[in-house]
Amino acid sequence: MYNVSINTKDCLRERERERERERERERERERERERERERERERERERERERARERVARWDRERVARWERERARERERERERERERERERERERERERGREREKWQDRVCSAAEECSAARRE
Repeated sequence: MYNVSINTKDCLRERERERERERERERERERERERERERERERERERERERARERVARWDRERVARWERERARERERERERERERERERERERERERGREREKWQDRVCSAAEECSAARRE
């Protein structure tokens, strides 16, 4: 009887130790699940940071592209203004040539009139 009682106590203690080991294993599995959830949250935060970096980079590229397009338009406007100034200078030169031709024609006509008048005399 005594022997059975000791065995029973030993058995009960062993079962209790086994249950405690099982509880510890379950706690460890739960800690591992929590660590995995935390790793997943960190991966998600990293993905969000990457998306934010990509958005900023895209905005920067778009801003640079807009700036470059505006600069190209400004350069084209400046070239057009320069072409217009050149056309105006050419028109002015043409007017000046016209005035010179008129002066020469007036001189030629005056000289011809003088010649005609001199012949008549």
